[in-house]
Amino acid sequence: MDRYGATLQVAEGWQASRLTTRSVLFGANGLRVGSDGKLYVVQAFGSQVSALDPETGASETVSPVGGAIVAPDDIVFDSRDNMYVTEVMNARVSRRTPKGEVEVIADNVPAANGITAHQDRLFMDECRPGGRLFELYPDGREPRLIAEDLPLPNALSVGPDGWLYFPQIAAGEVWRCPIEGGRPERFIDGLAVPSAVKFDADGRLVITQAASGEVTRVDLQSRAATCLATLRPGIDNLAFAPDGRLFVSHFVDGGVAEILPDGSERVLANAGLLGPLGITVGVDGVVYAADGMSMLAVGAGGAITRPTQFTTPGFPGFLRGIAAGAAGEVFVTTSSGDVVRYDLERGEPQFLARGLDELFGLALAPGGGVWVAEGGAGRVLEVGPDGTIAVRASGLGRPHDVVIASDGTCFVSEAQHGRVSQVNGSVTPVLEGLDTPQGLTLVGDRLAVVDAGSKELVSISLETRERRTLATGLPVGAPPGVTPQPLMGIAGLIQGPLPPFAGLASAPDGSLYLAADGEGSILAFHGA
Repeated sequence: MDRYGATLQVAEGWQASRLTTRSVLFGANGLRVGSDGKLYVVQAFGSQVSALDPETGASETVSPVGGAIVAPDDIVFDSRDNMYVTEVMNARVSRRTPKGEVEVIADNVPAANGITAHQDRLFMDECRPGGRLFELYPDGREPRLIAEDLPLPNALSVGPDGWLYFPQIAAGEVWRCPIEGGRPERFIDGLAVPSAVKFDADGRLVITQAASGEVTRVDLQSRAATCLATLRPGIDNLAFAPDGRLFVSHFVDGGVAEILPDGSERVLANAGLLGPLGITVGVDGVVYAADGMSMLAVGAGGAITRPTQFTTPGFPGFLRGIAAGAAGEVFVTTSSGDVVRYDLERGEPQFLARGLDELFGLALAPGGGVWVAEGGAGRVLEVGPDGTIAVRASGLGRPHDVVIASDGTCFVSEAQHGRVSQVNGSVTPVLEGLDTPQGLTLVGDRLAVVDAGSKELVSISLETRERRTLATGLPVGAPPGVTPQPLMGIAGLIQGPLPPFAGLASAPDGSLYLAADGEGSILAFHGA
């Protein structure tokens, strides 16, 4: 079971294997149990709504990538089985009827995030600095403002006392507010990035804490807290079934599980990857991937760790490109346009450049700096170890990746122009006729590139110009025939846009590693 369904084929003499398993979901955000007993999970980074069988974990797509619902972040049902979802990157809330009809019921609500229903009344908040809390009306009337100037409110719920409870992520607190309006008040503090609240059948508040991985139950009267489970960090939301069973989702890795009475997990959807995007091989042979909300490391024997993620102090930002530096360090680009040297041992970022125009891949340069593909401005930049910036090429067609040969020659993939070009004082095409070239790497005298448009892995000899197709049917980008709506980011939290990017890296033995962002895996290619 996976989210893509690729038909990968490799050329004669080549073999492909998966360094990580395929992902079931595109991350996992809000979730609810429907009247049919299925567990509905929304996926903001995949613009998809899925329904999981709570017994087997079998997944079916309810609203697909490329459909009318874009970047869904939370979900709720009314008594007539209408589904309401917040579209966090489109500043709106939509309703999907049982017949599959979709319409917008609220617009111009930046970072629309948490949503809940109480006696068929709808309540929603905006997860952004200065966020607001509203009552929504399904008939399209102007929303009723309940509270404003809230620091990152998230998934909310109505308690048995008739108050709205909501976590404030930035403050590490849960607040509450009268349902008809009034001054919000702090209910509990000292939490580790609280991400969602719900109430169990006995009227007790249950809180997920994204940074610590704790699921905590709080008595409303005494405010005494009990830890129900300690999971891995990155928890996004939770849902109760009518029989009291508790389910949780993880926004960092897309895992979904039932929490058993003893605090253990029964996995329904395995942890996976949002992307991955950029990819690199460290001097120690570890494969590192930039996965948006986290960094992934795959070591010897396939051991997987996440050196940093969204809830970790010092996390540089939404990660896109990555390049290995000296032992214990990598360089990354972020969706905010930053170039960062990241110390893997200390967990410390050093920002070399900030606010550039839509960065993608990067490559280590002689002297300790990096060359970076600045897709938005159509340039290749050299960023020195002291933060100095030099323009090495301009007028390019949305450059996506760069690689530097041993003689200092730089090659860049131009996604918009369908070509790979050489940058060495001038810009000279070396491989043309591609659709949407993205990831780029060198293996000996051969230049290899991921064509995300044609779903091919192509290489060319720099000496003879002999071109080979190494693999077809790559699980990269959107599935064939699907045109997803762009993800515009989350105001004040994750700067957009957030386009796909399938990175490529090589190891000293000639192996190629592909960031298979479509299916959510890392693929390894070995050949002659």
